[in-house]
Amino acid sequence: MMKLGQTDISIGKIAFGCWRFAGHDVSEADRLIRTALDAGMSLIDTADIYGFDEFPHLEDKGFGQAELRLGEVLAAAPSLRKQMILATKGGIDAVRPYDSSYTYLMRAVEASLERLHTDYVDLYQIHRPDLTTPMTEVARALNDMVESGKVRTIGVSNFTVPQMRALQVHLKHPLVTLQPEFSALEQTPLENGILDFAEEIGATVMAWSPLAGGKIPQTDGPVQAVLDSLAGAYGISRSTAALAFIRGFGANVLPIVGTQNPTRITESGYAAQVNFTGREIYDVVEAYRGGRMP
Repeated sequence: MMKLGQTDISIGKIAFGCWRFAGHDVSEADRLIRTALDAGMSLIDTADIYGFDEFPHLEDKGFGQAELRLGEVLAAAPSLRKQMILATKGGIDAVRPYDSSYTYLMRAVEASLERLHTDYVDLYQIHRPDLTTPMTEVARALNDMVESGKVRTIGVSNFTVPQMRALQVHLKHPLVTLQPEFSALEQTPLENGILDFAEEIGATVMAWSPLAGGKIPQTDGPVQAVLDSLAGAYGISRSTAALAFIRGFGANVLPIVGTQNPTRITESGYAAQVNFTGREIYDVVEAYRGGRMP
């Protein structure tokens, strides 16, 4: 287990993501959530935009459908809510396309709670930065969410370090999560200061697309060759090695697994027990960079 940011909230070392969750019926959705929880993935990550464009026959084209499906699971089995740390995101309306205005965010969190059949979420994140709204206004919304009891903790997704600093200075409550894209094939957070800033403020890095959208298990290259070597040495799959890799840094990194296959969910949970050596981590970094570290 690990802590969520600098809070006393304990979470598993791998998270389960609901990006492709909306297409399941309630029975299958329930099976996936239970499989994830059994695999130690206590943090369940969703967003109000998940499901959008998957249901063209609906007026809203599926906006909110992933939350709605998860909410149906929780309504049918309320005990599951107590077993999970529930996280959702808002701020994408698919039209503007990003809206972090006070009015929009406060309506968004209320709608998310209704769809999820819960009185509160453990973590609420701004999904993408809205360039048109002042950070003072974004902070006011996040502050009020926490103080109303509807949200326990707050974070951001896809923000730059300067954007996070500009927001944090106006917050009464700390950012406990930063959510960048991070994988063995997308190592930009090692270079753009994201992981360093997470250590500076004690936040958890929630890595989305940790398997590079399927490229890691489905394609070959120098990075995958190193992962295969590690996988053979540890008796794990290439995908599990890729998840273990992004856990191997000074920052507190939490991979979000997006597979909707129960067998692969269980397999992904093994990455929580794998701790590569520094040399093994650098082998992957050097394969990505195409040469030895200076």
